[in-house]
Amino acid sequence: MKKLTLSHLGNFSHSLDATVYHIQPRFVEEIAEIFAFARENNLKIAPRGAGRSYNDAALKGGGIVLDLSLLRYIQAWDAEKGIIRAQPGLTLESLWQYILPDGWWPPVVSGTMKTTLGGCLGMNIHGKNNFKMGTIGENILEFDAILPNGKEVTCSPKKKSKLFYAMISGMGMLGIFTSVTMQMKRVYSGLVDVKEWNVPTLKDQLDALFEGAPENDYIVGWLDGTARDKSLGRGQIHAANYLAKDEDPDPAETMRVDFQTLPDTFFGIVPKSKLHYLMGLGLNNLGVWGVNTAKYIVGRDKNYRQPHAAFHFLLDYVPDWEKSYGKNGLIQYQSFLPKETALDAWLEMLRISQKRGLPTYLGVTKRHRPDKFLFSHALDGFSLAFDFKITNGNREKLAKMVQDFDKIVLNAGGRFYFAKNSETAPETARAFLGDESIKKFRKLKKHYDPQNLLSSDLYERVFLSS
Repeated sequence: MKKLTLSHLGNFSHSLDATVYHIQPRFVEEIAEIFAFARENNLKIAPRGAGRSYNDAALKGGGIVLDLSLLRYIQAWDAEKGIIRAQPGLTLESLWQYILPDGWWPPVVSGTMKTTLGGCLGMNIHGKNNFKMGTIGENILEFDAILPNGKEVTCSPKKKSKLFYAMISGMGMLGIFTSVTMQMKRVYSGLVDVKEWNVPTLKDQLDALFEGAPENDYIVGWLDGTARDKSLGRGQIHAANYLAKDEDPDPAETMRVDFQTLPDTFFGIVPKSKLHYLMGLGLNNLGVWGVNTAKYIVGRDKNYRQPHAAFHFLLDYVPDWEKSYGKNGLIQYQSFLPKETALDAWLEMLRISQKRGLPTYLGVTKRHRPDKFLFSHALDGFSLAFDFKITNGNREKLAKMVQDFDKIVLNAGGRFYFAKNSETAPETARAFLGDESIKKFRKLKKHYDPQNLLSSDLYERVFLSS
């Protein structure tokens, strides 16, 4: 191995950082060497993909961050069946650009195309179609991995299934994915049909998600966290559907990568790369209230066609948008609640945030279904994600508020997602995961990683803390 040098890395939202030994292997064979080196030198390892987590899942202060972003090759592609095999560092961006011209689209994508396959599996990401296609893990046919004990394994829902359902969702703490085989979704156009409409309250928003899910391929809600009283929880719904065969007059054109590429300017004039500086000026309670109010007022029932990339990857519209939150960054707080309790719990949380002068600057709602994965965040209900700006003046108040939110969510039978929620306490994780799931995970950890080589800051903070 090359001589180790210290680097400073942070999480995506710039709220957490660590000094680490940053290593980027170019070949899969190097991973076993890195495990051996860590074992000999008593170092811990945290795997990292694109570093897009809002949490400290890809950080290990004083240890090794194993950056897999250079392991990004497509190893096999069956354009007839839509089955792809690729290395863990392949981004969703490279994935869709490769398969779309052949008439396929990833079955599940995150709100950004910059995430890697390995990172997506480690957190078991969901998309705007979780109610229909499930999490990304439900679309994985098999994967290969190197375990800390040096063994190489192949896992599928039927082969080493316990490890399959634990490594997917397991935060990268049981092994390193080296190859992922996944089923893609057949599409007949590079466009989706989109419907957009306003909803005046949170109840209307959740009703629209519940009733709209069976009728659409995708559905998602935007929530105005600054609206009060009778308008509490108001927002907009966006639903989308694939075009059927022959509905697109020129599918070869719309499925071209160039057609899908997001523009790098607004109105052909303003460079998006500079826009986060301007956005930062309005990221305060008054500014966000004005923007949200205007967005709602001008909102109306609309139907239009939109490229897949434009509909799915809103977080990529403005490069470096997270920097607009300032030097202290932001936290994203996402909770998953049963459909029976979601409304009352989230109304209480919205009222608390406004009363304490800490309204969410962005709210996003989705419809979900349960899955089999060991550390699942999903359930039969909804999710709501809040974005909160961190300042020197509000840091302690914000930390206290999200801890109060945790109690509300747990009392309502809710769950959390380890790609977000950087304030999750050990007792909160135990409460929503349950002792049995944690016991199963610890048993697998002891068997496949007896020296606890894989150990991120997130894992140590939440699962090893006294």
